[in-house]
Amino acid sequence: MNQLAEASQIAHQLLDNIKSVIVGKERAIELSLVALFSQGHLLIEDVPGLGKTTLAKAIAVSSGCSFKRIQFVPDLLPSDITGVNIYSQKTGEFEFRPGPLMTQVVLADEINRAPSKTQAALLEAMEEHRVTVDGVTYELDRPFFIIATLNPVEYHGIFPLPEAELDRFTVRVTLGYASFEQELAIIERQESKNPIDDVAPVTTPEKVILVQEETKGIYVDPLVRQYIVSLTQASRQHQDTVLGASHRGSLSLFRTSQALALIRGREFVVPDDVKELAGAVLAHRLILTPEARARGMDGSKVITSIVDNMTVPGAHA
Repeated sequence: MNQLAEASQIAHQLLDNIKSVIVGKERAIELSLVALFSQGHLLIEDVPGLGKTTLAKAIAVSSGCSFKRIQFVPDLLPSDITGVNIYSQKTGEFEFRPGPLMTQVVLADEINRAPSKTQAALLEAMEEHRVTVDGVTYELDRPFFIIATLNPVEYHGIFPLPEAELDRFTVRVTLGYASFEQELAIIERQESKNPIDDVAPVTTPEKVILVQEETKGIYVDPLVRQYIVSLTQASRQHQDTVLGASHRGSLSLFRTSQALALIRGREFVVPDDVKELAGAVLAHRLILTPEARARGMDGSKVITSIVDNMTVPGAHA
């Protein structure tokens, strides 16, 4: 078995294991793993009680990675996340006590409940996979993956995520309500116990890193690269946006397209990969004009309109 086939097999083992816990959210699960394999971070935005935390736990346990949950609250300090130096009477020196950010999979639960300075403590870790405390830099273990949850319906006691932080989330997903049959299945599965309690690792952190490295080797044709850049450029020129997708957005769409191709067992990216991911990767990076918001527009609708009107490489008129 070559390394690409092995990486694709690992990806499907993770997919299947997570699906055993999460009912009927195949696309959200796949997008979550796309974020993981592209060495990015995941933002899950939805109303309470739809399984956001369960999805995060299932990813961490299934991958065999160390996992910690941070409950974001208004009085949370940056040092509560990154760690702090504490004076030891035994040694007469300061000793570093690592914070919950010093792990492999971090669940930043209800991230918008913490003030901006605490949210900003995540930025260095998300971009450079390290944290700096009192002038000393600590490298984070690989793979390093932040899963943040966001409640979009509450407006009291919340602090909106700044654009710089939103831009560092590679993929944004929503779970949505289950169908009638799916909700019945959820009740039946949890009648005696929660399925998350029985989830076991199906791979190791080292194999997740292997998948991440194989993702970088997926071929992307020059025409597909041009298509990616054309989409992000169009988001900056759209009449409904004040701010379009950044260069990081282009790179994120490039990397996630490679990850999706790998999950689906291909050695190359096709334009449909890019089209499928554009909304999840770019929409949350846009700032819309007040007039567009008044008309009920949002980032997803803008990206959809751009994709619908953009010529796909290789398509015949």
